[in-house]
Amino acid sequence: MTPEAFNEQQRPHCQRQPEGYFAFVPPSLPPVLPIDWELAGLLSEADRAVAELSGAGRLLPNPHLLIRPYLRREAVLSSLIEDTYAEVEELLLFDLGPEGAPEKPSVREVANHIVALETGLQRLGELPIGSRLIKELHAILLSTVRGGNSTKTPGEFRRSQNWIGRPGSTLATATYVPPPPHLLDAALSAWENYFHADSAEPPLVKIALLHYQFEAIHPFLDGNGRIGRLLITLFLCDRKILSEPLLYLSAYFERYRIDYYRHLLAVSTQGAWKDWVIYFLTGVRETAKEALADTARLIDLYNHYRKIMAQQKRLPSACAGVLDALFATPMLSIAQHAERYNESFPNVAKAVEFWEKHGLVKKATNQKRNRIFVAAPVLEVTRPRPAHPTS
Repeated sequence: MTPEAFNEQQRPHCQRQPEGYFAFVPPSLPPVLPIDWELAGLLSEADRAVAELSGAGRLLPNPHLLIRPYLRREAVLSSLIEDTYAEVEELLLFDLGPEGAPEKPSVREVANHIVALETGLQRLGELPIGSRLIKELHAILLSTVRGGNSTKTPGEFRRSQNWIGRPGSTLATATYVPPPPHLLDAALSAWENYFHADSAEPPLVKIALLHYQFEAIHPFLDGNGRIGRLLITLFLCDRKILSEPLLYLSAYFERYRIDYYRHLLAVSTQGAWKDWVIYFLTGVRETAKEALADTARLIDLYNHYRKIMAQQKRLPSACAGVLDALFATPMLSIAQHAERYNESFPNVAKAVEFWEKHGLVKKATNQKRNRIFVAAPVLEVTRPRPAHPTS
């Protein structure tokens, strides 16, 4: 990275370090962001889409049953942006423990992302969103996985210089070099102050600015992107913009991954804030619409199976519990469910047999003992969609 990559406005923030390399030190937020009708119209559309999604969240009969599929999808797609891949079925089997499948590092990494998201959501109200919570979530994210060792300092901000570039790149040839370690505290303090400050920017614009700034600061040696994307949802829930954690932008960022990185870099090198905010708000609008449609599909599906139960004269006693469990996690071990919910094995087995007869579940494995069943209709609605060709 060299000053020549930056325009005249941004070049002063590309600063030579004593060791001879250049690093970018982003100015404090907020930037000057001229508002025109294009941006105002897009903001209005994004706000409306999020409000509709939030309203649907308030109407969910059992919101806790439908939240985990969204967390799982976000974890898969956010990790995929970082080239860590895990199938949803692998994740579900992993959740079942030894009865499921042998552990793979990539699956463990994605599973940690789910735990970090859940922990962050649980901690809202207990702990302000700031350095302490961010480090706690980072420690969870990198626990016992690739990068989760002393050299990557899980749960700690970096004390050495990192950079972004092609494999084999150096500080001299990197595409982007974030602030040096001795400037991290000041940069993160300014980021945190703006996060909690009353400001003129609408919330969706503010989180777009905050997301860029966090990625530009790049405070960890690994996991910055995943933590930064996780913070988007925490912000929206913390500010009560979302009634339930149903909006995650990683699907959009993965679908248009090239644009995601291009716009982030252009803010640093060219001060192209408007283009970034337009990209971000478009993602919010499109993702909120998709999430609203998926939520409606899940509710219709859930009500369909509830109606089947209501039409039965005699019903296995564990049917309702098994149904709820399958909508939260659409893969089930009879023995594990019986132990977790203090049910008898025969009762759960009869309930699973009932749902197998009515098309909700089928066998996921051929093993005779510790049989595992999958709710394919639920999985189909919540499965991450294939990315479109990037632009």
